Amino acid sequence: MPKIRPVSDLRNHFAEITREVQLSDEPVFLTKNGVGSIVVMSMESYEQKRYDSMVYDKLHEAELQSLGTTERRSHAEVMAKARDLLHTAEDQKRA
Repeated sequence: MPKIRPVSDLRNHFAEITREVQLSDEPVFLTKNGVGSIVVMSMESYEQKRYDSMVYDKLHEAELQSLGTTERRSHAEVMAKARDLLHTAEDQKRA
C-alpha cells in the first residue's frame, strides 16, 4: 500500500520521511490540499527505477525492430557477438 502524507510533513518530519524511504526502498507520496504533489524516494531506489526503465525501453525497441525482419539469432550467436564487441573495445582502449 502506498505511503501518502501531506507535504507539510516534509518540513516537520524530514528526518522521519528520509529514514522511511531509506529503510523501505518504497516512495512516499506527498499531497498538497489533498491532491498529489510530489514523490520522495531514496537515491538507490530512483537509480534502480531509472535502470529498469532503460532496460524496458531497450527491450521494447528490440521487440519493435524484430517485427520488421525475419532474421533471428540464437542466444549463443548474440553472446559471441557481444564478446567480440567487448574484446574489440578493450583492445582499442589499450591502444
